Amino acid sequence: MVSIPTRRVIAAGAIGNVLEWYDFAIYGYFAASIGRAFFPSEDSVAQILSAFGLFAVGYLMRPIGGAVVGRIGDKLGRRAALSFSVMAMAIPTFLVGVLPGYDVLGVMAPVLLTVLRMVQGLSVGGEYTTSIVFMVEHAPRGRRGLIGAIACCGAVGGILLGSATGAILAALMPGETLATWGWRIPFLMGLVVGIAGFVLRRHVVEAPRVGPVERTSVIGTLRDHGPLLARLAGLSVFNAVGFYLLFVYIVSWIQLADGVAPAQALEINTISMIILLVVMVGMGWFCDRVGRKPILLGATAIAFVGALPLFWLMHHPDPALVLLGQMGFVVSVGMFLGAQPAIMVEATPATVRCTAIALGYNVTLGIVGGVTPLAATWLVNRTQNDLSPAFLVIAAAMVSFACILTYRETNRMPLEIA
Repeated sequence: MVSIPTRRVIAAGAIGNVLEWYDFAIYGYFAASIGRAFFPSEDSVAQILSAFGLFAVGYLMRPIGGAVVGRIGDKLGRRAALSFSVMAMAIPTFLVGVLPGYDVLGVMAPVLLTVLRMVQGLSVGGEYTTSIVFMVEHAPRGRRGLIGAIACCGAVGGILLGSATGAILAALMPGETLATWGWRIPFLMGLVVGIAGFVLRRHVVEAPRVGPVERTSVIGTLRDHGPLLARLAGLSVFNAVGFYLLFVYIVSWIQLADGVAPAQALEINTISMIILLVVMVGMGWFCDRVGRKPILLGATAIAFVGALPLFWLMHHPDPALVLLGQMGFVVSVGMFLGAQPAIMVEATPATVRCTAIALGYNVTLGIVGGVTPLAATWLVNRTQNDLSPAFLVIAAAMVSFACILTYRETNRMPLEIA
C-alpha cells in the first residue's frame, strides 16, 4: 500500500499536470471558437488552421521551458520548479478567458493570445517532466512503473477534465452562446486549480539531497549527454503524435469528417479518456512485473498495424463505430504512456535528470507534437483523404519502436537519487 507521504507527493505532483493539460485540452477542443474570436473572418478552415497554429507556437516553447524549469529542478529542488511552473500556467490560462477578441482589439488580440500561449508553453515544458521525476523518485520499491503511470494520469486527467467540461457546457448551453462567449468559462476556472496546486506544493517536504548538485549548464548537458537526449527524443515521438492526434485533434476531425455533433464528439472523447486512464495505470503496474520494453514495443507494434483500420472505423457517422475505433488507439497509447515515465527516469543520471528529460522529451513534444494537429488538418485538406492522419501514426510508431530497442531493461535496477 502507498504510504501517506507518497500519497501527498502524488497529489502535489499530479495537480499541476491536471491544470497544464486541462488548459491545452480546452484550447484544442474549442479551437474553432477561438479561431472565430481572435482571428479575422475568413473561411472556417483558415480560422481553425490559425488557432492550431497558435497551439503549435505554445508547444514550440516547450524545449525552452523544459531547460529553464529543468535547471531549477536540478539546482534548487523539484518542489521549487513545480511551484514556479504551476503559477506560470494558471495566470495566463485565466487571462485567455478574459482577453477581448479581434472585434475589440483588432490585430492586438491574436498578438496577446500568442504571448499568453508562449508563457503557457514555457510552463508546460518543465511541469510535466519535473513532476514525473519527482514522483518516480519518491516511489516505493517495485512501484516505479505504477507511480510513473499515475504521474502521467495527471496529464490525462486534465485533458479528461477539459473534455468533460466541454461536453457539459455543450449540453447545457445553446451552440451560438457557447461559440460566442461560453468557451471562455473553462479558462476562467483554471485559476482555481492553479492556486490549489501552488498551496499544496508549498507544504510538500522534499527528500534531502544526498549527492552533489551538478553545475553543468544546459549547453553542457547537450554536449555531455547527447546520445541520451536523442534516445529520449526518439522514444517520445509516438507519444507526441499518437496522443495529440488521437485525443485532441480527433475531436475536430470527427466533426468535420463524419458530421458528428460537437457535444457527441466530446462525449466520445470523454469515454475514451476514462478508459485510457484505466489502461495506463494497469500497464504501469504490469511493467513493474514484466519490464518496460515489452510493453512499449507491443504498444508501437499495435499502432503500426492498426492505424489505418482504426481510422477507417472512426470514419463513420455511427458513434458506436467511432468509439470502437478510438478504443483500439486507447489500448496502444495507454500501454505506451503507462511504461514511458519510468523508463525515462531510470535511464537518466540523477544529477541532470530534470534537465535531460525535459530537453529530450520536450524537443519532440514541442516540434512533433505541437505541429501534429496543424499537420493533420493540412494533410486532410491537401490530400482530400480523411484517413491520411493514420500515416502520421504509422511513421511515429516506427521511429519509437526502433528507439526502444536501444534501451536497457531497467525495472529491476536500483534508482539513483541526487
